[in-house]
Amino acid sequence: MPVYVSLMNDADAPFTAAAPRKLGRGDDHWIAYHTAAGKSPGVLFLGGFKSDMTGTKATALDEFCRRTGRSFTRFDYFGHGASSGKFTDGTIGRWRDDALAVLDQVTQGPQVVVGSSMGGWIANLLTVARPERVAGLITLAAAPDFTHRLIETRLTQAQREALARDGFVTDPSAYDPDGYQITRSLIEEGRNHLILDRPVAIRCPVRLIHGDSDADVPWSLSAELLGRLESADATLTLVKGADHRLSNPADIARMEQAVEELAAL
Repeated sequence: MPVYVSLMNDADAPFTAAAPRKLGRGDDHWIAYHTAAGKSPGVLFLGGFKSDMTGTKATALDEFCRRTGRSFTRFDYFGHGASSGKFTDGTIGRWRDDALAVLDQVTQGPQVVVGSSMGGWIANLLTVARPERVAGLITLAAAPDFTHRLIETRLTQAQREALARDGFVTDPSAYDPDGYQITRSLIEEGRNHLILDRPVAIRCPVRLIHGDSDADVPWSLSAELLGRLESADATLTLVKGADHRLSNPADIARMEQAVEELAAL
């Protein structure tokens, strides 16, 4: 029985735009990104596992920020979308560092950080690392610690043996007919970035949003994260009937409202 829960949530929305810019990472690799100037605080979007910056939520936020005159940045992690690298060479630490590079070298001033699915985990790691740069944090169907909670602990004995022997397992996905390759390095390196086993040193305002019908990432992970946050201004919104994508018009409006709320604080 498959154990991997698919975390891709934005692949259903093609988007046409100008060619992205490239941010060199100093190792012959580069991050593709789009950024637009505007008022502060800006908005920085972090996508999900094997998702990219052309997805529904990323492009909706882009359009929203253009309408409201707010600066906005979206990007693709290493091995994702238009960025360089092989997806299977990526790790949570590498993708966190990509997000930090974009925050440090592309954006200016305080940011409202919006993280979707795996991006919710990355957004928490980024906020812990750069608390002075994050004015507020929003997560959408956050998947903190998913490499351990949703993959490693659910591996069958046969999958564990394949992982040790081959360095990867392929798991079916509703979002990709070829399935996803889950590497041993992704799981092992992910252990260095787990956050649900201790208090999370985030004190800015936080808005967690999760669908109660999410079949990919249980909403209990967002509830657990809420309890770990040190912020005195943190809320969890459970959306009745919503799935993992959180991409319908009502979900998009809810995300935009959260951005407006935190940007005004």
